[in-house]
Amino acid sequence: MANPANVPFLDLISPHKELREEMLAVVNKALDTAGFIGGPMVEEFEREFAAFCHAKYCVGVNSGTDALRFTFLAAGIGDGDLVVTVPHTFIATTEAISQAGAGIAFVDIDERTFTMDPIKLREYLEKACDFDSSTGRLVERKSGKRVAAIVPVHLYGQTADMDPILELAEKFNLIVVEDACQAHGAEYYSEKDKTWKRAGSMGLAAAFSFYPGKNLGACGEGGAITTSDAALAQRLKMIRDHGQIKKYYHELEGYNGRLDSIQAGWLRAKLHHLDKWNESRRLLARRYHQLLEKAKDSVNLPVESPWTKGVFHLYVVRVRERETFLAFLGESGIGTGIHYPIPLHQQKAYEHLGYEAGSFPVTERIAQEIVSLPMYPQLTEAQQSFVVDKIVEFSHANVAAAR
Repeated sequence: MANPANVPFLDLISPHKELREEMLAVVNKALDTAGFIGGPMVEEFEREFAAFCHAKYCVGVNSGTDALRFTFLAAGIGDGDLVVTVPHTFIATTEAISQAGAGIAFVDIDERTFTMDPIKLREYLEKACDFDSSTGRLVERKSGKRVAAIVPVHLYGQTADMDPILELAEKFNLIVVEDACQAHGAEYYSEKDKTWKRAGSMGLAAAFSFYPGKNLGACGEGGAITTSDAALAQRLKMIRDHGQIKKYYHELEGYNGRLDSIQAGWLRAKLHHLDKWNESRRLLARRYHQLLEKAKDSVNLPVESPWTKGVFHLYVVRVRERETFLAFLGESGIGTGIHYPIPLHQQKAYEHLGYEAGSFPVTERIAQEIVSLPMYPQLTEAQQSFVVDKIVEFSHANVAAAR
C-alpha cells in the first residue's frame, strides 16, 4: 500500500477540530460568568463522570498523580505503612505512594495481561508478611511495616483481575485503590458477583488521569477520584482545597489540587463522545488482531482476557528485535512508543528499595520487548493498513534472514 502520509503515534488535533464549537462554548461560558475555579462546570462534570464509572461520587483534581496521592492521604495511609503495587507502570503510581509518606512494595505482573498477577500478590502477602488476627494487621517481615493497601494498575486500557485481588484485600484487611489512569470506560466481569463492573467502581476509590493523550483527555492537566464512600469523598474535597470545609475554615492541612472549570467543561463535552471513541478503539484493535496474524512469527499480539472489556488506551505488541523494528517503522514515517522501557524497581529513583535484577522477571522480560503502535479513534483504515503492511514486511524479512 502507498504511504498515506506519516502515521503519528497519537493524533490530538483531529478530535479537537471535531469538537471546536463545543469547546469554544465552554470558554465563552467561563468568560461570561468568571467561573474559573470550582463552581457548576466542575460539579456537573463530577456528577456525570461518577455516573459513567458507576460510582456515587467523583472529586475532580489537577492530575492523576494527585488523584492517587490525595486518596492515600484521605484513607489515612502514610508513615509506617506499605502499599503494594506493580513495577510495570508509570512512576506517578509510586510517587503518589511515597509522597503520602508510605513505603512501596512490588509484586510482578501477569505475562499475558501486563497487570498485577494475583498469584504473585498472594505469595507476597502470605509468605513475606505475618498477619495478626487479634489486631487485624498485616506486617511485612523484612521492614516491620504495616501493609495497608493494594494498588492494581489497569494498564493499556485493560483492567486487572479484580476478584482475587479484592478477596485477598478482604482477607487481610487491606484497602484497594484502583489506578485507572489508562482505563476510562474499561469493564471487568466479576465472577463472584456475576456482573460487569466499570473501572473506578470496584475498590475503595480509583484514580483517573485526564492527561491529553488519555481516552478522556483534558487540554492540559487534570484528574479525578471516584468512590462510593461519602466520608472519603468529603475528605478528598477538603484535601484538594487547602483543607477547607468552607472558605477560610480549615479542618486540616490540604493542598492546592483543584480541577479548573474550563478543563472540567471540556472534559464534560468529551465525555459525551467517550463511549463512541472507545468502541472505535475496540474496532481498531480487532482489525490489528486480524491483520497482524500475518506477522505472528515476529510480533506477539496483546491478549484481552475474557473477564475484561478493554478500551485500548494503547495497543502494545512484543517484538524481540525491538530496536531494529522501531528503526524500520520510524524510517517508514510511523510513530511508536514504549510504555515502559525501564521497570520502576530498576530506576535510579528507587535504588534505595534494594531490589536486584531478576526480582521481577516477567516485568524485566517484557520491558525489553514491548512496543506501542498508533492507536486513537481517528486512525483511518488506510493509515492502519499501512502500519500493518510495514510490520508484515519487517516480519517476512526477519524470517527470511533467520532462514
